[in-house]
Amino acid sequence: MIEQVLDTPLTRLTGVRHPVVQTGMGWVAGPRLVSAVANAGGLGILASATMTLDQLATAIEEVRSRTDAPFGVNLRADASDAGDRIDLLIRNRVKVASFALAPRQELIAKLKDAGIVVIPSVGARRHAEKVAAWGADAVLVQGGEGGGHTGAVATTLLLPQVVDAVDIPVIAAGGFFDGRGLAAALAYGAAGVAMGTRFLLTKDSSVPDAVKQTYLGTSETVVTRQVDGMPHRVLRTPLVNGLEQSGRVSGLIRAVRNAAKFRRVSGMSWPGMIRDGLAMRHGKELTWSQVLMAANTPMLLKAAMVDGRPDLGVMASGQVVALIDDLPSCEELIDGIVTQAAGVLRGLGANLAG
Repeated sequence: MIEQVLDTPLTRLTGVRHPVVQTGMGWVAGPRLVSAVANAGGLGILASATMTLDQLATAIEEVRSRTDAPFGVNLRADASDAGDRIDLLIRNRVKVASFALAPRQELIAKLKDAGIVVIPSVGARRHAEKVAAWGADAVLVQGGEGGGHTGAVATTLLLPQVVDAVDIPVIAAGGFFDGRGLAAALAYGAAGVAMGTRFLLTKDSSVPDAVKQTYLGTSETVVTRQVDGMPHRVLRTPLVNGLEQSGRVSGLIRAVRNAAKFRRVSGMSWPGMIRDGLAMRHGKELTWSQVLMAANTPMLLKAAMVDGRPDLGVMASGQVVALIDDLPSCEELIDGIVTQAAGVLRGLGANLAG
């Protein structure tokens, strides 16, 4: 473990040693990966969207048994039991609550009153301005290079917009995998970087080895709406090509089947799933078929990330997958990123001085 320190508003806010965040990837960011990141000095984020409330409680306990370092939990702000999950975080004194969608203002206030750092993820400047006005402690901004649900604006354009628009720490995501990227993000004014694909492809990730090898052997990603109706960056595979060519009726039939599977896995009732669907639809231009298709996401991801069947599942991936060819430990990865970033910054300073 290196002693090199890059002190930023992110490290001071969360209490971690290094300004490097591991994102809350469903079926991937479990206790094993999160604790490895935390022990390496980064901010590990536990993904809870695919867990029941009891499973989340167990996962938090397991992370606690593996590390004394700060970590976070990613929540769905529109989940029907979001309030219960927030109460769980408060009882367990989890350091950070992150959100894939903007949480309601009262949820932010409740978490902050309990001393929990609130970090929503956004894909547009106006969303960052909104959550900052509501009291968020920091914001994670993902550019279009990022994996999973993503937007169309590149990180190099979106990041400076958000940094200029808000006065809270900004974490950059989308296209980061090494120390040069961290140095560039800091130069833009960010307080750190967040990475998903790079942490998925580590020794500490619980993703099956066969799936990791598929990632390492695939360089092309595609943004598709055929997974859940919204733009989703995934590896281009024969399955994804098939989804892209499937008709509306076959897609809905598949979605109904996956909704039933997800209900059994998650323990949710049909009324609960309908309530979550209504929450997803509120304020968004989503058709009912898109809401139904959202059931595809957790089950198609599970097929690859848990069951080890890349031929049957989709694999969310950022474009950086084309630049990754190894599987380091989280400690090796974070140490290397911080060391390289510090070297780049020192070199720039020397060049300016010269």
